[in-house]
Amino acid sequence: MTNRNIPSKPERPAPLFLKPTGKDYLWGGNRLNDDFAKGIDLDPLAETWECSTHPDGPSTVTGGPFDGRTLADVLKEHPEYLGTHPTIRDGLPILVKFIDARQDLSVQVHPDDEYARLHENGQLGKTEMWYVLDAAKDAYLVFGLNRDMTAEDLRTRIANGTLESCLQKVPIHKNDVFYVSAGTIHAIGAGALIAEIQESSNLTYRMYDYDRVGKDGKKRPLHVEKALAVANCKACGTPVQPIRVLNYTCGCARELLGRCKYFEVYRMLLNTERCREMVAYRADEESFRVLLCVDGCGSLQEEDGTVHNFFKGDCIFFPADSGTVHLHGQAQLLDIRG
Repeated sequence: MTNRNIPSKPERPAPLFLKPTGKDYLWGGNRLNDDFAKGIDLDPLAETWECSTHPDGPSTVTGGPFDGRTLADVLKEHPEYLGTHPTIRDGLPILVKFIDARQDLSVQVHPDDEYARLHENGQLGKTEMWYVLDAAKDAYLVFGLNRDMTAEDLRTRIANGTLESCLQKVPIHKNDVFYVSAGTIHAIGAGALIAEIQESSNLTYRMYDYDRVGKDGKKRPLHVEKALAVANCKACGTPVQPIRVLNYTCGCARELLGRCKYFEVYRMLLNTERCREMVAYRADEESFRVLLCVDGCGSLQEEDGTVHNFFKGDCIFFPADSGTVHLHGQAQLLDIRG
C-alpha cells in the first residue's frame, strides 16, 4: 500500500542548450560561422553572445520544454536555477561570448560596479577574462599604458591622434589567458579568436577608434570623458601567464584558468576514447554552471538515459542542483560558474 504522506522527489532540471545572438560589428570576421557553424546570417559576424540574459543580446534555449524561450525568461520563472551562492542575487551575473577580430577593436575601458551603479542607472560594471582560442602570428592585445599618465595627458593624446604610442601591446598566443579588470585600458588586436567570460554588462567607453567609419559613413562615437573618469592612468605591468596545473582523472583533465569574485573558469580536456566509464558532471545547489565547447565534440547522458550530442561551439547551461550527467567524447571545454 502506498504511503501518501511521503512527498515525491522533485524532478531535477535538465541542461539547457543555448542559441546565441550575433553581432556584426565592423571589425569582425567570418570564423564564427566557418569554424563554429553558427549559421547566423551576418557578415561580418564579430561576436556571438553564447550565454546571456542581457537585453542587448539574449541567448535562447533550443530543445526541451523551454524551446524557443530566452534564457532570461526561463531564469525569471525559475530563479532557483541560479543557485544559492550569496554573490548571485539579481539574475545571471555573467555573459559568455565568442569574439572574432579580423580587424583591431577600438581602444576602450569599462567602468566598475560602483561607477556603473551611480552613473549608468544601476547597471553592472564589466570585469572580463579572455581565453585565446587562436591567434595570428603577429596578433597582440592592448593591456594598459606603457607609462604613467594623467587624464589630461590622455585627453590630449586622443585629440591629436597620438594615443597609440602610449599603449602597452602584448603579443598573444593560442591558449593564453588574460584577466582584464574594470578600469584597464585595453583592446583586442586583429587576428585574435577569443572566448570571453565577463560580468553581465554591455558598458563600453570607447577612447580611440583609428578614425574608422561605420556602415552609415560616419565615425563611431567616442566616450572620452566617461573613459577618463574610470581609466587606470598608471603604467601597467606586462601581464604574465598564470601557473596552470592539470589535474587528471579517468577520462578528463582540468585546470583552473581564472577565478575572481564574479566567475570561476576551468579548462576541461575530455577524452574517454580509452575509458570504460564516462565522466560525471553536475552543478551543485550553490551555483549554475556553463559548458562552452571550444574544440572537438561529444555527448552527455542525463540521469534518465536521454543522450544529447554537443559540438564545437555549443554552449550548455546547467541549472543549480541539476542531476548528474555523464560526458563522453574528445573535446576541450570551458567550465564556468558564477
